[in-house]
Amino acid sequence: MTSKSQIPNPESQVFARLDEKKKRLDAHRPLSSGVAAKLEEYFRVEWTYNSNAIEGSSVTLGETRAILLDGITVNGKPLREHLEVINHSRAIDFVQGLAQGPAITETTIRQIQSLILRTIDDDNAGSYRRVNVRITGSSFVPPDVSQVAALMNDFVKWLNGEAAQLHPVERAALAHFKSVDIHPFVDGNGRTARLLMNLLLIRAGYPSAVVHVEEREKYFATLEKAHAGDTRDFVALIAVSVERSLDIYLDSVPKED
Repeated sequence: MTSKSQIPNPESQVFARLDEKKKRLDAHRPLSSGVAAKLEEYFRVEWTYNSNAIEGSSVTLGETRAILLDGITVNGKPLREHLEVINHSRAIDFVQGLAQGPAITETTIRQIQSLILRTIDDDNAGSYRRVNVRITGSSFVPPDVSQVAALMNDFVKWLNGEAAQLHPVERAALAHFKSVDIHPFVDGNGRTARLLMNLLLIRAGYPSAVVHVEEREKYFATLEKAHAGDTRDFVALIAVSVERSLDIYLDSVPKED
């Protein structure tokens, strides 16, 4: 589980820009109930759609909105894909409920994954994998199953210890990467990692970040580089997603004179 972050000066400037935008957003908090509700609805749909689409779901953005906001069952879609939408929304609820919670534990991460697989694969929901796995289309080979428990223990120690010294966006991005680098579950690793990342961002006062399905190729390419030991491009990609969300929030608040 290697990760050489080595953030160069240009990316440090990106973090400074994110800090400045967050400071501007903080000046408008608390947001009005109407604005907050619209933003929550928008990000719930976008986050759910894109996270599932990255993993291969055929449910469209419009269909995701209909399932979540109108309670409609979409004809012609597999039941699994419908459940993935509902489950992801419930996992968002869980993550948001932990915004002011205690330190993140292994149990927290397993609970997130359990919600992702609820009624889809109850045998593996909330449990670390008991077999070795390979990732389709990737040269990266996840750690042997015998190492998973110890690696997750070390990961959580890092998350609540050394990682606290990092910039919040870098910490969230590296937590995302380290989680998928261990690949602790048979299924749901990517969605769980993105939910964990956003839990960390929300706790730090940032809006949730959405990696768009149109960025899927770049997302996986930067993960491949990170698996090989260079996390810089992956952290930069997540920083772009965070800035995009900050811009959406800033566009929704009263303009400054």
